[in-house]
Amino acid sequence: MSYGVARYIGIDSTDTPTFTPDGDLAFLADTTGTPQVYRLGSPGAWPERLTAHDERVSFVDASPARAELMFGMDEGSNERDQLYRYDLATGEETQLTDEPEAKHLWGGWGPEGDRFAFAANRRQGDTFDVYVQGRAEPEPTLVWEGPGGFVGVAAWHPDGDALILQESNSSADQVLYWLDVDSGTTERITDTDEEARYHHVNFGPDGELYAVTDYGAETAYVGRLELSDAGGVETVEQGPEEWNVDSLQIDAESGQVAYTTNVDGYSETYLGALAEDGSEIVDTVEPDLPEGVVAGVELGPDGERAAIEFSADDHPHSVYVADVGAAAQGAADAAAASAATERWTTPGTLGIPEEQFLRSETIRYETFDGREIPAYWTLPEGVSEDGSDGEVPVMVDIHGGPEHQRRPWFYPTKQYFLNQGYAVLEPNVRGSSGYGKEYTHLDDQEKRLDSVKDVKHATEWLEDQPAADTDRLVVYGRSYGGFMVLSAITQYPDLWAAAVDFVGIADFQTFLENTGEWRREHRAAEYGSLDNPELLERISPIHDVDEIQCPLFIQHGANDPRVPVGEAEQIADAVEERGIPVETCIFEDEGHHTTDRENLIEEFERIAAFLDDHV
Repeated sequence: MSYGVARYIGIDSTDTPTFTPDGDLAFLADTTGTPQVYRLGSPGAWPERLTAHDERVSFVDASPARAELMFGMDEGSNERDQLYRYDLATGEETQLTDEPEAKHLWGGWGPEGDRFAFAANRRQGDTFDVYVQGRAEPEPTLVWEGPGGFVGVAAWHPDGDALILQESNSSADQVLYWLDVDSGTTERITDTDEEARYHHVNFGPDGELYAVTDYGAETAYVGRLELSDAGGVETVEQGPEEWNVDSLQIDAESGQVAYTTNVDGYSETYLGALAEDGSEIVDTVEPDLPEGVVAGVELGPDGERAAIEFSADDHPHSVYVADVGAAAQGAADAAAASAATERWTTPGTLGIPEEQFLRSETIRYETFDGREIPAYWTLPEGVSEDGSDGEVPVMVDIHGGPEHQRRPWFYPTKQYFLNQGYAVLEPNVRGSSGYGKEYTHLDDQEKRLDSVKDVKHATEWLEDQPAADTDRLVVYGRSYGGFMVLSAITQYPDLWAAAVDFVGIADFQTFLENTGEWRREHRAAEYGSLDNPELLERISPIHDVDEIQCPLFIQHGANDPRVPVGEAEQIADAVEERGIPVETCIFEDEGHHTTDRENLIEEFERIAAFLDDHV
């Protein structure tokens, strides 16, 4: 049975769960066409919609003490979030920030719920300062003036007198600082010499600081930071077989813990408790979840429950709730903890039978330097690997980032193209996260085009697949993946029947000149700086546009603060001048992501028609 793209895009996503003090679950769902806030009192009940905006809500976070929550909302997907307080008893919304040119990064409620913190670039575009604001106060207090760069609030101290700040020099290099809220003084608490990531920062009941970090290691682990000796990190928990720990939540009062690991793209989730001395996580059990990906875990009041955001290739984004308290009783109670795991949200599939959603196979292929590149491979229903049912076109779908990882979570558009008869190959080329530090750095700056060689070798692997029609290959990608699309069709033009570029980088020079001021230095660490124009020219697809042979579809949002729309316009003009078929889809009310469902439907109906014409 064939289904239209609107059916797939209409499948709801439920995510960003947070517990209210009375135990209800608040979350985001895009049932109306844009993400809005909903509340649910019990698993499977009909959720109550709380917000009714045309613009998307970007996050929701319930107060730890009162029947209220905070949410963020931008305008036209421009990523300049403003903060709003929502009274759960009356439904009253109060806008707490009104600086439409500034980006506000939520920093969390204070431990008593009487105030909150955020970082914002109000003073100048490339500099984030830190503010604390009372829950009912009209204006915030500037508590720290940043020297420049991308800085956010990572955690509140349980006593409410200090904040942990996270400065991001690049995606692979973060620095943590201790900020005294009253005095505004800061002290660096991570190593001054070694590059490392620090995220999911939490305080434990002992007042010590924990984070997911790869300091001194190839992969990320749960570490305890030695605050008295800046830079020291004690290993608390490692991932299985040295795969990355992905996320961490600790309840500072009870010591209950939830953490996830990333094992070749699939998640393993553990519930437990910190040992009395805080040196390890004990009594861990695994909640009863299907095989798939956990995007996040949020602990509830007193750490007794964990809300788990889950999806898989064949499982739309849903929220499960697990009993963390049972985990602390010991491994003997594991069965009880598993039995307590319940699915709270069940997005419908608009009548598409769930068995129509196909699971991918994890494969690896050898690339030019002998490395094994991990990828996910999915054939359409009814197509045999041996090619006895005929050959099918293949979509080579490259993720963004580049420090990102394609994982087997639910993509409605992927399932649509499978339903339309395309096979899908999703490579995690060098530069992807999830496979260790060394792998992540293999595409840095002058090595940028090595990742494109990995795509070329993906097509060589496809040559050996009897079901793959390599005369009908489509290269497809978003953001950095869009750059990979443009680079693939300029570096290896004879491989492709068509290309689909979403918000891709065409020229690294103009990209760095025009991207959001707060992102420029952060991205230069990965791509190269404006001080090295020769490198930027060598790796930019715009300078090899004469090589393009295949039809090209380009999508972009006019409000994109990350990859400005000029990147789409210049590559489209250059391709059109050569007489190559090119179609553009630029939305005036969208940014880096298409967030309005009507726009998404239009976008993918046009892409489907474009591929029908050219593939």
